[in-house]
Amino acid sequence: MLDRFAIGTDDNLAESGGIRVQYGGDWILWIDVVAREVTLFASICFLVGGIDDLAVDIVYATRQLPRRIFGARGGASPLGARGGEAPIAIFVPAWDEAAVIGAMLRTALARWGDARFRLYVGTYPNDRATIDAVARAAAGDDRIRLVIGSAPGPTTKADCLNTLWRALLRDEAVEGRCGAVLLHDAEDVVHPRELEVFARELARHDAVQLPVLPLPHPASPFISGHYCDEFAEAHGKNLLVRRMLGAGIPLAGTGCAIRRDMLARIAEARGGTPFDATSLTEDYELGLTMAAFGGSTALPRVHDPAEGLVAVRAYFPATLATAVRQKARWLTGIALAGWDRTGWAPPLAVADHWMRMRDRRATLAMPVLALAYCALLLWGTASGVHWISGTAPMLPDAVLGLLLTLNFANLLWRVVVRAGFVWHGYGWRQALLSLPRVIVANAIALLAARRAAFAYLRMLAGAPPRWDKTRHQFPDDPGQATA
Repeated sequence: MLDRFAIGTDDNLAESGGIRVQYGGDWILWIDVVAREVTLFASICFLVGGIDDLAVDIVYATRQLPRRIFGARGGASPLGARGGEAPIAIFVPAWDEAAVIGAMLRTALARWGDARFRLYVGTYPNDRATIDAVARAAAGDDRIRLVIGSAPGPTTKADCLNTLWRALLRDEAVEGRCGAVLLHDAEDVVHPRELEVFARELARHDAVQLPVLPLPHPASPFISGHYCDEFAEAHGKNLLVRRMLGAGIPLAGTGCAIRRDMLARIAEARGGTPFDATSLTEDYELGLTMAAFGGSTALPRVHDPAEGLVAVRAYFPATLATAVRQKARWLTGIALAGWDRTGWAPPLAVADHWMRMRDRRATLAMPVLALAYCALLLWGTASGVHWISGTAPMLPDAVLGLLLTLNFANLLWRVVVRAGFVWHGYGWRQALLSLPRVIVANAIALLAARRAAFAYLRMLAGAPPRWDKTRHQFPDDPGQATA
């Protein structure tokens, strides 16, 4: 690295990129050199990632904007009365959810009225509080089925879902076959008309994924709020781009319904159960598995005049510790262990390769982000040393200056794009908050990457996967949450 600099023996001058700088000693030069090299490496990586993100923006713009400008709707039929379709089975896995499950079930029963459904709630024998909460909510309504697994918890969410699947098979032998299985979480605020959307879309598709809209938490505008930013862009743009390109669409694990015959095919291929009990992110893998089976997934965005967008709403983690825990599980299941489990798409499936690469990009992006913050510290240290010693700091050369300029422009573009999607989903106030929340999201991602790395190493050493869930909160007024 030092061959890029010419150090004068008489006046102790260094030259880099045509800039002559006076140094107080070689140790100061080393600080400058390390700062420059780290910055150069991080800048190149950021530029590659920025081009990748820009390509997704271009696909979205070329396919979606004309539809909005010219009013194309894709032939979507209006919501109407249901009738004649088979009932839908709703699976709600619940470990240590006594605080929210009762309110969630009562809200669902009230909002769905007389729709045809059976609601299966999976619990564990060593979680008496959750069992009692479900039993109280189910009193007098035989549409709620309390299912208590045989193994003590927590196992994995997928294992709990398989317990519900076996309970469904037993009921179907007596009551007839259901038409689809809908997945919800114990903290979800369901939409009154979502079953109508599922009934309509499942007539044409094998699976349906509703948008997920995290609720802005009044006590956590930054930590919980950063989920609003990420889901607004992910479900407003990224999933749509996957569908435009014909790539497999991962499911979110909540607000997603799968046709009963498709789940049966997957269960047959997996030895009797459709959910992989050894997976930490069974929802992500299930969507890719359905795509491999030739299934199609709908991503409807239906606006109801009275209740707003038909979507799943819920509070997301509101503290740093819980957010890091959740993000670490996602990162472990998708980018680390998920890479081992799902591999790559068939050789000619270029779009699938691209999207899976993006899913796993965090394994490289997090170390690069950490290096970038280290570079900031190094530049700050070098500036302080130069100020104390009375020497001039080294300035970026032409190449590094160009990279920094391009990355800064990309950062501005990314922030504006995300703020636009947040504005569309939540309004201008949350869009403004999304600007400083970029820093919060980066900090959470860095801490989650560290936790995920250790969790993955434990899995490689033979540790069984466990349901590393967070404590949830249900809104005091579900009506306001849907407006």
